[in-house]
Amino acid sequence: MTDSTDISKKVYEAEDIQKLLGLGRSKTYEFLDEVFQKQEPFRVIKIGKLYRIPCVLFDRWLYGE
Repeated sequence: MTDSTDISKKVYEAEDIQKLLGLGRSKTYEFLDEVFQKQEPFRVIKIGKLYRIPCVLFDRWLYGE
């Protein structure tokens, strides 16, 4: 992850979600695991222990589009 969230990326990492939502690390991973299990309200991809979240889907959820 870079120092600032790169809006040209196709997927967010857990650290990006943490910054965007203003959550702590543990709470971010709890949230992403819950969303991964349900695949709602947006899609979460899990690769081993890494989470990847499609930017377009997350942004739609976050901004209510």
